[in-house]
Amino acid sequence: MTPLDRRLFLAGGAALAFGSLAASRPAGQAPRPEGLAEDKPKKPRAKLKPAIKYSMIQLEGSVLARFQLAKECGFEGVELDSPIDIDRQAVVDASKATGLKVHGVIDSVHWAKPFSHPSEGVRAEAIKALEGAIDDAATWGADTVLVVPAVVVANDPEQSFQKCWDRSIPELRKVLPRCKEKGIKLAVEVVWNDFLVKPEQLVQYVDAFDSPLVGAYFDASNMLKYGVPSAAWIRALDKRMLKLDFKGYSLKNGWCEIGEGDEDWPSVLEACHEVGYHGWATAEVGGGGKEHLLKVKARMDRILAT
Repeated sequence: MTPLDRRLFLAGGAALAFGSLAASRPAGQAPRPEGLAEDKPKKPRAKLKPAIKYSMIQLEGSVLARFQLAKECGFEGVELDSPIDIDRQAVVDASKATGLKVHGVIDSVHWAKPFSHPSEGVRAEAIKALEGAIDDAATWGADTVLVVPAVVVANDPEQSFQKCWDRSIPELRKVLPRCKEKGIKLAVEVVWNDFLVKPEQLVQYVDAFDSPLVGAYFDASNMLKYGVPSAAWIRALDKRMLKLDFKGYSLKNGWCEIGEGDEDWPSVLEACHEVGYHGWATAEVGGGGKEHLLKVKARMDRILAT
């Protein structure tokens, strides 16, 4: 074979090889440049269950009618305040009739009467309200009570971070026997109360109880104020994380619609998956009627489906 014949033979073989490769590639897809790695698959993300705060369901009518509206809008669960002026049996009946799960109860007294208050009398009232919330949770089939344990007051040595820590833990321990009896866990939430503002502080606080009955209620929007990415909080909390609130916050513009804030939701969902959290995501935004609630649900769906 002459040198020219050899070159023609090699060129023809290369053409055949390229043709076979092209035939196996979808039409219109350019060949991947040599040396480039395959596209990395997306990291798995948690599959969360959408819920709503009962106070967001603004409808004139019975408890059943409100539960039905939330169900029609696509929510799977609801969370109620305690104390609350409501027919407690009607809540039980509405949950059974609609299949809408009462997954949690919010102790709504903790801001006005914190467990860290200098007054022993105020702390006693806080405990009484929390016991009522635990009882309501047991009645309605919930498994957690959201609690804000303390409120730090600037320039008040009697309500400093350390005082809040030292007072609130013994107070909350008083209700743990009741929690055990009723099958309820305390879910400690960090809000803008200047207490437990770093992941390690919340972890240490929960661990101080040395009890499976105490965990954390995480809010990815509240945490933006404190400068640590929400995903880092979730990874630090790990199995301590019991529930997740869902809203929107912008460092520049303040509270906003779900999905329009500074939350890095893909990272949040990835972190939830990593720690094994596939529980409730509860909307906590302004309330309204059916049209408004459908929009809230649609915004949640866009994030949860990513």
